[in-house]
Amino acid sequence: MPVRADGLPDTAAQSGGGDPAPPPGLVVLGHFDQPPGYGVSRPHGSASWLFTWTTAGRGRLWQGGARTTAGAGELVALAPGVPHGYAVEPGARHWRFWWAHCQARPSWAAWLRPFDTGDGMYAVTSAPAGVHGRVGTAFRRMHADARWTGTEAPPDASPPDAQIAVAHGSAARELALCALEEVILLTTAGARPTAPRPGIDARIRRARELIDADPGAPHTVRSLAGGVALSPSRFAHLFSRQLGQSPMRALREARLRHAARLLESTDLPVERVAAASGFVSPFHFNRAFRERYGEPPGAYRTTHGDPLG
Repeated sequence: MPVRADGLPDTAAQSGGGDPAPPPGLVVLGHFDQPPGYGVSRPHGSASWLFTWTTAGRGRLWQGGARTTAGAGELVALAPGVPHGYAVEPGARHWRFWWAHCQARPSWAAWLRPFDTGDGMYAVTSAPAGVHGRVGTAFRRMHADARWTGTEAPPDASPPDAQIAVAHGSAARELALCALEEVILLTTAGARPTAPRPGIDARIRRARELIDADPGAPHTVRSLAGGVALSPSRFAHLFSRQLGQSPMRALREARLRHAARLLESTDLPVERVAAASGFVSPFHFNRAFRERYGEPPGAYRTTHGDPLG
């Protein structure tokens, strides 16, 4: 059986070649368009994470006991250390996809967690269609950045059929990881890991999405109602009946969550956090935050803030 550079058996060479599984610390990526019969099996898993983004055709992937199929616009991530494999889906004419091996940043875990299918597989199968083009651009930029030496202008974004790239230098590696982080954020932020709560009107779900996407915006009942083509009175009644709280109460909760995240991850002054979260009055913000979290914003930052932030 063929042996990879890291000493683990790899059956990729028996089935048309596969992505190289690098040792920890490297970022390796490429773009494949594989015919029927292509497949890779790693009985011992990989030392690094594997991310795939399908652009056409269809593939199937397994990791431990978890299984999934991947079509265009679907991201699948496989954690290291678990037996895995992947292949062109039987009956598909081909499978075209970007792939990347790397060590995942700790912050990615929270974004991927809602899409856990078991045994370290994360399948984001509902990324909004509107982000697909930007995801493709990010992968092409990632491929270019991986080849940057740091001493000249970065290469132009790579075409989809570019060769395999390995980010050896620290600057190239960090830039490539930043592009992959953009991919993960774009695909997970707007995806739906679970079916929407039954019985919720699509217009009310959309209004809630508008609030959550930008809680600091000057939303009002009238502006939210207009955004979902309802009269203000009908919107307020339907929102309260279906979600159990008024639109302004939901907005206040979203603004407080947003403020808490800013306090945890930035060193913005409390007054700036209040303004960025949609609170006009710092006094009102302090009082509302204390009521919600049991301590004032400054104390919350001391308790929950990122020491590296």
